[in-house]
Amino acid sequence: MGAIVNSVRLKLLVLALAPLGVLLPLLMFFAMARWTADYDELLIAKVDSDLRIAEQYLGRILAGTGAGVEAVADSRQFQSALTGSEVDRAAFLEEMRAAQTLDFLYYLPSAEADEARSWPVIQAALEGRRSSQIDIFSATDLAAFPNLSDRARIDLIETQAALPTRRMVEDRGMVIHTAAPVDLPDHQGVLVGGVLLNRNLDFIDTINALVYLNAATGGDRQGTATLFLEDVRVSTNVRLFENVRALGTRVSTAVRTAVLTNGETWLARAFVVNDWYISGYLPLNDSFGNRVGMLYVGFLEAPYSNAKRAAYVSMLVAMAAVLILSGPLFLRMARGIFSPLEKMTRTMKRVERGDLAARIGDVGSENEIGQVATHLDALLDQVQERDKALRNWAEELHDRVERRTAELRAAKDKLEETFQQLVMAEKLASIGEITAGVAHEINNPVAVIQGNVDVIRQTLGADAAGLKTELDFIDQQVQRIDGIVGKLLQFARPTDYSASGEGVILSQLVEDCTSLIAHVQPQEEVRIVTQFEPAPNVAVNAGEMQQVIVNLMVNAVQAMGAGGQMDLIVRPALRDGHRGVELIVADTGPGIDAAHMNRVFDPFHTTKLGEGTGLGLSISQTLIRQAGGVISAQNRPTGGAAFTVWLPAAEEVRPDQLPS
Repeated sequence: MGAIVNSVRLKLLVLALAPLGVLLPLLMFFAMARWTADYDELLIAKVDSDLRIAEQYLGRILAGTGAGVEAVADSRQFQSALTGSEVDRAAFLEEMRAAQTLDFLYYLPSAEADEARSWPVIQAALEGRRSSQIDIFSATDLAAFPNLSDRARIDLIETQAALPTRRMVEDRGMVIHTAAPVDLPDHQGVLVGGVLLNRNLDFIDTINALVYLNAATGGDRQGTATLFLEDVRVSTNVRLFENVRALGTRVSTAVRTAVLTNGETWLARAFVVNDWYISGYLPLNDSFGNRVGMLYVGFLEAPYSNAKRAAYVSMLVAMAAVLILSGPLFLRMARGIFSPLEKMTRTMKRVERGDLAARIGDVGSENEIGQVATHLDALLDQVQERDKALRNWAEELHDRVERRTAELRAAKDKLEETFQQLVMAEKLASIGEITAGVAHEINNPVAVIQGNVDVIRQTLGADAAGLKTELDFIDQQVQRIDGIVGKLLQFARPTDYSASGEGVILSQLVEDCTSLIAHVQPQEEVRIVTQFEPAPNVAVNAGEMQQVIVNLMVNAVQAMGAGGQMDLIVRPALRDGHRGVELIVADTGPGIDAAHMNRVFDPFHTTKLGEGTGLGLSISQTLIRQAGGVISAQNRPTGGAAFTVWLPAAEEVRPDQLPS
């Protein structure tokens, strides 16, 4: 009998009663979760009902305001006032405005309503229909009525959880905007009235009183109502401090996104100024159909959270009492099983953490659990041996993979480098052949031109003096062609290039180049603005620099297309401690696309397909680098592109290194 009592089967039979310690907490948990969900749904249903009451009151205010204005428009007194003097009419409208508790009331004849037709409520009244909507008046609109601008102005207060903003004040006004048609034999138009809701505390306190009539949710100011202009509280009984309303505070980012951006009705808990509330937010649309604000009602979450917490504590105390009374019996009977099992569990956790040497050892029992512990230790011995073998194989495989990966990476890098060298060599070889042919073809007609100029001089003799300027200009341009052809050959054979000469005045060179682009720069389309500061001479070949400047100026003119302004700036600049001169050629065109910014100086790269070779900027970069300078490109913050060239001052270069 004792062997049976001590057997595992008997202990497991006794442990069958243990679900009391599991099922009871689970049932309690599910009951509490269900009760909490129903309780929260009840709170949401409550705030939803409150929000509908507030919405109905707002709708009644809109309808009542419209009906009041329409009643004035249809009254005999108004008809009599229209036929009287302007003073009598103004006095009558002011009397009716006060009687209807409006903030403004005025008559707008149809002949003067063209500009006001942009308001849908006025347009509807002109078409014979009374209309009453919420509209947002700008500060300019409010300035037309006495005192409304000051009443509408609210300083913004930094609010926790609100969307960051740089605005400091809200000077717009949320207005109940209503208009009624006036159709009399001698007077056709509209009667327009409105109520400013900014700081309209009577309006918001009336909503609060209607919604929270009992102390269950509204006692001691636990229930609140608010009117928002966009995300700013313009009328509220939410307190920032004691007896200080939270005007100018803003709604949280989460609520703003859901209600104003997505147009949803918010029915959930939300952070309001400085505490959590069960909240309802309703988006408000103006007469144009735009979401311009929100209507809010809500009550403090804290009292209900405290009530739920008290209920949880009561249920947990009851459950703990049951477990305390029944637990010792179950623990005493289960100790014989739990102790070995816990030892096994601890051993397996050590194995999971990587301690393969962990073993269960003697559990003090020879029953089924003891046999399981012995077999488990034997299995762990086998696992440890196999793990050791696998680790050895893994280390060897990892070493082989690392060596092979390094070899493949080096081969790939070498292959990419070789491919780039082959591509560049092929391009340079092609341009060398083309340039040599072009230079030969250009030199022949240039020689014919020069020869004919000499014949003209000989033929005209003394009469050639009258054409001296023109003939000399032809000579200069022929020499310039020879120079350009020579530079093409130098670009094709850069290793043959050597620089010599004297420094030049960069601003004078830029000034001379402006006359060379007249064929691409009509004066009425592109305006050139120069800004030349005193600067030292630069160590650069004048002809090469002229080529660079003309290329940059032509590119700037072509980039502006229909016209614009090209800025030419020359000023002294230091670079890495060396004195030099900086040239900036900037335009007001569309700028350089980000996808092309890193390739503008690549050979053959062009965005003007069919119009250029893509060599201009590449040649310019080569010439500037040979002179010891730097050229770069960037987009201007105000629009357009700017190319910057920096060249060393002549005194920074040894005399034998000065280019010519």
